[in-house]
Amino acid sequence: MEEPRKLYRSRSQRMVAGVCGGLAEYFNVDATLIRVLFLVLAVVGGSGLVIYLLMWIIVPDARKIPPPT
Repeated sequence: MEEPRKLYRSRSQRMVAGVCGGLAEYFNVDATLIRVLFLVLAVVGGSGLVIYLLMWIIVPDARKIPPPT
């Protein structure tokens, strides 16, 4: 049986905290697309910044998780 995917902040696709890179890896899309989405949300209503900060706090960092064997 396949193990369920888990959301982590990215190890490799980080610019600030790895939130966008982690989402991109989880949903298997380009990280630039997620970054643009957060930027648009931040400019339009400010919610992008709030969501990013909350995810930075809540989503665990992949660097603290042992690599898969």
